[in-house]
Amino acid sequence: MGKDKIRKFKENETFRCLIQPPMDEVLGKEHPLKGNWDKEVFHNGNPIVLELGCGKGEYTIALAERFPEKNFIGVDIKGARLWKGAKYAHEHNMPNVAFLRTRIDFIDSLFGPDEVSEIWLTFSDPQPKKPNKRLSSPIFLERYSHFLKKDGIMHLKTDSQLLHESTLEVIKEGGHILLEADNDIYGSGLAEREPLLSIKTFYESMFLAEGKPITYVRWRL
Repeated sequence: MGKDKIRKFKENETFRCLIQPPMDEVLGKEHPLKGNWDKEVFHNGNPIVLELGCGKGEYTIALAERFPEKNFIGVDIKGARLWKGAKYAHEHNMPNVAFLRTRIDFIDSLFGPDEVSEIWLTFSDPQPKKPNKRLSSPIFLERYSHFLKKDGIMHLKTDSQLLHESTLEVIKEGGHILLEADNDIYGSGLAEREPLLSIKTFYESMFLAEGKPITYVRWRL
């Protein structure tokens, strides 16, 4: 492991906004924070929004800055990536931001019924050869249904046409409620009409520079 990663991992331990539960607290168990994020972390009853696979946390941070009346949690397994978002939230004293380092496979162990209002999937791995590992697959949607409010919203923003189309198929076959689908949010003007979609992560900027259209899906389970 490089010295820079070691430095970031050590610094991560000093950020109060970054929760890093050990495996034995989430594997087949209910974590103490499950159902208690409002009391133990945010100390308010504001809506909770998750970004799953948040990477460096750019979208989580940007959403939190635009919507101070909501609480945002970025989730990823990569500690060196989470360091950037956690450091920013720590240094800017952002009370409505938290980061969670865990595998999304264990997400059910960390959130209770009706605890989450929205879920964002931003530039998730499209898993071309492993459809069940896609974060919008039926397996994962079933997990989300255990803690997403009944009127809760799912968002998918991606450069992957495969992930976009497969998600639309899952929505149709699963009887979910499609609210919006766009296969080029900048070309269609949707990003201009809905400014929260115009937030650009490092990877999104890179994809746009390569000429890849950015797609979006919004739905209810």
